[in-house]
Amino acid sequence: MRSSTSVVFCAIDNLISPTGKPLTGFPQFLDSLAEASVPCVWVTSRTRSQLDATLRKLGQSEPFIAEGGSGVYLPEDYFHLKPSTTTRLGRFTCIPIASPQPAAAEALDLLAEETGISVVSLRALSPRELSQNTGLPEREAELLRLRDFDELFFFAGASDADIAEFQAEATRKKLTLRLRGVFWALAVGASLSACTRELSKLYDRALRAHAFKVAIASSDEASELFPACEHAILLADRSPAPDSSSAIAPRSVQPASRPARKFFPLSSPNTWELVLDTILNRQF
Repeated sequence: MRSSTSVVFCAIDNLISPTGKPLTGFPQFLDSLAEASVPCVWVTSRTRSQLDATLRKLGQSEPFIAEGGSGVYLPEDYFHLKPSTTTRLGRFTCIPIASPQPAAAEALDLLAEETGISVVSLRALSPRELSQNTGLPEREAELLRLRDFDELFFFAGASDADIAEFQAEATRKKLTLRLRGVFWALAVGASLSACTRELSKLYDRALRAHAFKVAIASSDEASELFPACEHAILLADRSPAPDSSSAIAPRSVQPASRPARKFFPLSSPNTWELVLDTILNRQF
């Protein structure tokens, strides 16, 4: 465990491609955080199987949150004090937040049957069909459906009204339903805020101090992650409008109920240097 009291929660799905290629400057940013003893927790909709090679390639040895807030994955012996509820998944100790498979697969089948709306789960596709539908090579595509908690699927000939009905019924059943690119993901009990809260408690206990939590995300990944941290950095190509209800407002006009947030253009060549400086000097 690191000794720094700062912890970064970074949404990586728009920073690292599904095949493991990071944006320019991001690996150096991770190295700089490591040199400063600042843990960087990856937050992703991907699975541990999808992440494993990239974690090794980039030397990432911190916990991560996967499958859209379904579970917290801890490297072996990362914390001296163990969490109360864990399960072993591959080479990681996992704090499960969502119900493990086949709960999501069974919930999806039941929801489709009750609504009469046709869905196609990725687990039902052949390797070739899976590769064609995802646009990934067969090996990477196969990793996409090796999931511990949630279930990926797409609608078959459903109208917008059908999808709205499906969403409403999922909400009524307290299922988590999210759009993930061209696919949908259904989970039973997933919660990014709960994942962040459980991991933060472990850091607080290990550090014997309240962790200074900083969230980093692009625009389409910020809505769930930012409320879970006291401070946030938005990465986008355009600065958000201060009067937009969905925007991340500049520091000078931050409402008191929101975490302190800063904006940096994702395409700028010195963005990662600025983000690093903001974190290390706590310039929020």
